Amino acid sequence: MDIAFMWETFLILLTGVPLTLELAVTSIFAGGILAFFLSLLAVVGGPVGRGFTRGYVFVFRGSPLLVQMFLIYYGLGQFRPMLQEIGLWAIFREPYWCAVIALTLNTAAYTSEIFRGGLQAVSVQQVEAARACGMSGPLLFRRIVLPIAIRHALPAYGNEVILMLKATALASVITIMEVTGLAGKLIADSFRAFEVFIVAGAIYLAITFLVTRLMMIIEFWLSPHLRMRPPTLA
Repeated sequence: MDIAFMWETFLILLTGVPLTLELAVTSIFAGGILAFFLSLLAVVGGPVGRGFTRGYVFVFRGSPLLVQMFLIYYGLGQFRPMLQEIGLWAIFREPYWCAVIALTLNTAAYTSEIFRGGLQAVSVQQVEAARACGMSGPLLFRRIVLPIAIRHALPAYGNEVILMLKATALASVITIMEVTGLAGKLIADSFRAFEVFIVAGAIYLAITFLVTRLMMIIEFWLSPHLRMRPPTLA
């Protein structure tokens, strides 16, 4: 392996990291908001809400993200006149926004199931104890249900964040020059796929390592009982 070439490759691919992180953060944030409302709809929305949520999750979790991205970027181009009439063509003609929309809709399907599981993991005894203390409605949800649900959902949600970070690599197929897109361009110019993908993989590994450490810190912070020392026998 050519170390000098790999260092040059690293410097080039490093310029794509901000776009990779921007895609990941934007889609995770927007998908998280959408997933939160979908999970509430699944829990308290009755038969209609549960049916809509199940259908949404079935479609976006059951089809490949790459197909969804192609449908949004290439497929919606067939409806250009209609999109121009309603003022949405300025969004769907941009590959960046098409990638963000595809990533957002996809992660919302997975995250809504994670959030739903977290909400349903709150025990009836905890809710009844809060009601006995005089809590009800939004206060009960904010002080008791939501914090407990977040602690239950956080480990699985951390995995989803990492998966979405790596899924941003698919944006390269619709001409977005993030880390993987720049790697593909370098390979086309140099025909040295091994070194380029080794460097790209190392960059993704480094980002994933930082994200996992961050999720561990958040989980530890949200779990006070983990910070308590076990009682010692006198």
